[in-house]
Amino acid sequence: MDKPCILVVDDDREIVKAIAINLEKEGYGVLKAYNGLQALDIINTESVQLILLDVMMPQLDGLSATMKIRQQKNIPIIILSAKSEDTDKILGLSMGADDYVTKPFNPLELMARVKSQLRRYMMLGDMNVAEKKSLFTSGGLCFDPETYTVSVDGEPVKLTATEMKIVELLIKNAGRIFPAEEIYERVWGEAAYSAENTVMVHIRRIREKIEINPKEPKYLKVVWGIGYKIERI
Repeated sequence: MDKPCILVVDDDREIVKAIAINLEKEGYGVLKAYNGLQALDIINTESVQLILLDVMMPQLDGLSATMKIRQQKNIPIIILSAKSEDTDKILGLSMGADDYVTKPFNPLELMARVKSQLRRYMMLGDMNVAEKKSLFTSGGLCFDPETYTVSVDGEPVKLTATEMKIVELLIKNAGRIFPAEEIYERVWGEAAYSAENTVMVHIRRIREKIEINPKEPKYLKVVWGIGYKIERI
């Protein structure tokens, strides 16, 4: 398989250059863009497996670019931002990002997050399924581990790689309540520090996609003070 290709988008060319050097040392292919419009052009013409995306950019900012990318692709997106408040992180995740890294960042931490996101994303395209696996269902909600797809009442639901892993975890253990920290550790593959907001935003996005009325969910429930579960229906 060809090495994964990562698109680095930032209007600061020195930052792009520095990130690209680190990625190339790890064996990744790198494409570069310096605003959101350039990024959109590249993902529509090149094969990209992950995007590192700055927020504050001319012509088209990172959050707007994220929304446009999410309309057509499920490529993992890691937001890079100088804004470190929880509200900023929640906004970025709400727009469709899979992860959020604040500047200045530790290059080793960034590489770890890149590898984590790529592992999940590449699993979606794994065609080497050894055997036919059973469907996991909860009422009209269905997860097919062979095709790695989710549907509701027969209609396909478009989820990001991270959202898909959360649904997979919960529906395979339907009825069990998972604390936010455990969801984070099992899906993100790293220790959970202040993970509640990150998980909450992803849960909300999943509800918006699988529930008829997200405010009165049928499938994905919150158990206040404990965690989240998919009902056994």
